[in-house]
Amino acid sequence: MKKTKPPVFKRSLFSWVFSGNIKIKALLLIIVIATVFVRVLPLEMQKRIVNEAIQLGKIDLLFIYCGIYIAAVILASGLKFLINVIESVIGQRAAADMRKELYHHILTLPLNFFRRTQPGMVVTSLITELATAGDFVGMAVAVPVTSILTLAAFAGYLIWLNPLLALMSLSTYPLVLFVLPWLQKKANRENKQRVDTARDLSSKIAESITGIHEIQGNGAFRIENSKYDHLVDKLTQTRIRWNIFRFAIKVSNNFFNNLSPFIMFILGGYLAIQGRLELGALVAFLSAQEKLYDPWRELIGFYQAYQDTTVSYKRTMEYFDAEPEYILEPPDRKPFDLNGSIKVSNLSFETETGVRLLDQINFSLQAGEHMALVGFSGSGKSTIALCIGQLYKYTGGNVCIDDKEVSSLTKRDIVQNVGFVSQAPFIFDGTIEENLLYACRAKTSCNGAVQDNNMPSLDDMIEVLQQTGIFVDVLRFGMNTVLAYDHDEALVSKIIRIRKEFQRNYGKGLADYVEFFDANRYLHYSSVSENLTFGTPNRDDFSKNSLLKNDYFRKFLNQADLTRPLMSLGADLSRQTVDILGNLPHDEVFFQQSPILADELEGYKLLVEHLRKTKLHQLSAADQEKLLELALRFTPGKHKMAALPGVFENLILEGRALLREMISRDDPKAFSFYDMSEYIYSQTILNNIFFGKTKSEGSQAQEKINQSVIQLLIAEDLLELIIKIGMAFQVGTKGDKLSGGQRQKLAIARVFLKDPKIMILDEATSALDNSSQARIQNLLENRWKGKSTMIAVVHRLDIIKNYDRIVVMKTGKIAELGSYDELMAKKGMLYELVHGKK
Repeated sequence: MKKTKPPVFKRSLFSWVFSGNIKIKALLLIIVIATVFVRVLPLEMQKRIVNEAIQLGKIDLLFIYCGIYIAAVILASGLKFLINVIESVIGQRAAADMRKELYHHILTLPLNFFRRTQPGMVVTSLITELATAGDFVGMAVAVPVTSILTLAAFAGYLIWLNPLLALMSLSTYPLVLFVLPWLQKKANRENKQRVDTARDLSSKIAESITGIHEIQGNGAFRIENSKYDHLVDKLTQTRIRWNIFRFAIKVSNNFFNNLSPFIMFILGGYLAIQGRLELGALVAFLSAQEKLYDPWRELIGFYQAYQDTTVSYKRTMEYFDAEPEYILEPPDRKPFDLNGSIKVSNLSFETETGVRLLDQINFSLQAGEHMALVGFSGSGKSTIALCIGQLYKYTGGNVCIDDKEVSSLTKRDIVQNVGFVSQAPFIFDGTIEENLLYACRAKTSCNGAVQDNNMPSLDDMIEVLQQTGIFVDVLRFGMNTVLAYDHDEALVSKIIRIRKEFQRNYGKGLADYVEFFDANRYLHYSSVSENLTFGTPNRDDFSKNSLLKNDYFRKFLNQADLTRPLMSLGADLSRQTVDILGNLPHDEVFFQQSPILADELEGYKLLVEHLRKTKLHQLSAADQEKLLELALRFTPGKHKMAALPGVFENLILEGRALLREMISRDDPKAFSFYDMSEYIYSQTILNNIFFGKTKSEGSQAQEKINQSVIQLLIAEDLLELIIKIGMAFQVGTKGDKLSGGQRQKLAIARVFLKDPKIMILDEATSALDNSSQARIQNLLENRWKGKSTMIAVVHRLDIIKNYDRIVVMKTGKIAELGSYDELMAKKGMLYELVHGKK
């Protein structure tokens, strides 16, 4: 019978040492044995160099022994490097295995575990504390074996040279074996305290970051600072005591090691003077005694690392010493394919502290029926849903799906048949498509691998996106995508063709909303600088805000004779704006049609006053640059309180042609100029099709443009591809690039795509607007009723009329149960809730 592998939290630290690749550890032992022999060889060479080569005056022996000596040193260094590399490989693989197994275990723990556990503690355990354990596993074979064999080899060599002197010099080591464990015991006690305090500190930091809104909203800085400072001070004192004992261990070790040379000098010197010890042997003895310190230091360091790591490892595994509430996979069968009928009998649920949240809950649902759970907050609605979905383990009664007890079903059975949407659904970092397929991938995964042949098609995904109302958002993400330079050329060609069709078919109809790019016309809804460059910069030094600092652009302005006309324009704009707005309050509403911002007005007032006494060419460089900057940002179609001289348009158009000619010749990669037949890779797909600027920022203009573009995408059979591109949109950490409504729509689409036999919705539409919520509700009633059994925790009572059953909860018990019409006719609790009565 195959031996059952113990759970990760039951495994000892040394179990990781003896697991893994046996071959690499056998190779390591062979290298260690070779290293020990190579480390002893130089000692014998030292003795022979003195006794045979030097004393006998033999040059040939001197070279031979010295050659052997240096070869042994080089080989020992190489072998030591190889040992370190293998140690690192073993240690990192062990740490990786620990992290994987512990993480896999953590994900299966009950939800209650995570209610009392801060994320920071889990992160610290997986990343920091297990890293130390992995490093220890890496050295657990090589360091003790190398050190012990080296000590034995050196000790044997010393005894062979002179037994008396060897025994006397080694006599201090037994004392070390008594003192160091005593000190280490003290250090271990402080280390345990350090681990626990560091874990508390990590949890405190994670709690503060998670609850930062509450801290700042309540101004609770002093309260949180006091808690944090207390833990930091406690950790500081603990680390100081821990380090004191660690330093005491090192000092004691060094002290005893320095006693051995003292004994050897006294006794060895006496024996050499008496002629009872050869000079070469004394030299070898001195060298061996010195080298004894290295393996001994490594052995003591290993012992200390073992003690420290054992404390950290045990503390980590003890914290996660908990079993999953349910079996994950059925051991000898396929997952059940259930119909979805549900029967709840005498259901009760108590917390670990004995608080009863549910009491004597009874109801039943046929497959395909829909039930709404309503009631005041804290009445137990969500708890019922979580018990049925196996997220909470009920403490009494029965919950059966198709006559199968939920508590006896495996997690795989539930995953196969149940879809769940919470009030605040979690969206994972990644793409929309990855999040959309998340539940399907979990359902079809087998032994960690996803069965791609069972995954939904693109058409299926588009259908649920349309059903849940997030289709338009995904299309917008796709339209706002900037394509890479090496993107599909066929797509680029189609977009250019659509651009031309867009202007041909919708140009006149959108004339009041859009100003299309035209190389031969001045664009009144683009700034002067945009009219000059007529393209998009590919480098920051040619960006709109950097043009005046760009020497090449300033050179162009001078060459095109535009510097002075632009300063004149800036001066006129300054005078006109100051005359109109000079005496008005600095309210943003007055500056919406002004090229000068509200916070700039005072500065331009001074400049206008200066212009009355000074000619343009006499202004300072800073004032001239202010006028140029104002002129370049001027947008006639937007800044309507000032006028653009007609002659100026021709100057800009001529300058546009010259700039394009110069840059195309001197620096062609600096700009992508607008060209009807060229794709602009620095712009979005929408801007490439649109190829112009809106005259109004209102939603009506954007809606007309979007509808026109969508019609062309459909006609060109590109809509699906743009949606596919949109589904590659990165939603950010916790989906923070999506709104709350978009996250809920995506979570609902995720469950719809899974197509489960049972759906549990815990206020799943709470973040949606009225129209989006009505859309989802109509879909549930028309498409899913009769197909999927649904239990919905509902807050808004205007959407429950068509549910088959309504359960009204109060303080953990069912107050009313029946259809909407039945309960309203009774004029009981539901009636009071609907009409806002207490």
